[in-house]
Formats: sequence, structure tokens, C-alpha cells
Amino acid sequence: MGRRRGIMSDQFKEELAKDLGFYDVVQQEGWGGIRSRDAGNMVKRAIQLAEQQLQK
Repeated sequence: MGRRRGIMSDQFKEELAKDLGFYDVVQQEGWGGIRSRDAGNMVKRAIQLAEQQLQK
């Protein structure tokens, strides 16, 4: 099986990583280098932003 295509665009993920302060790790080590806590925080932030868009 091939890799599943992500729901979030790469640009959106990069913006979230910058906002959450771990984009430098992504640049140096790739997405596999981030901590699971950072990945979880990224998902939480994406959900918050989606909920805000739905309220508008």
C-alpha cells in the first residue's frame, strides 16, 4: 500500500509548525523529527481553526 495522502496541505502544516514554534525542527529533520506532543498540538490547533471557520 502507498502512503495515505494527508488532509492538511503541506503549506498549512508548515504555518502551524511556525505558529507552534517547531518549524526549525521540521526544516532540519523533516516531519519525522518532531515530538509526538508537537504533532498532537498541531492537530489540536488545526481543529480549533476549523471550528472557528465553521462559526463564521
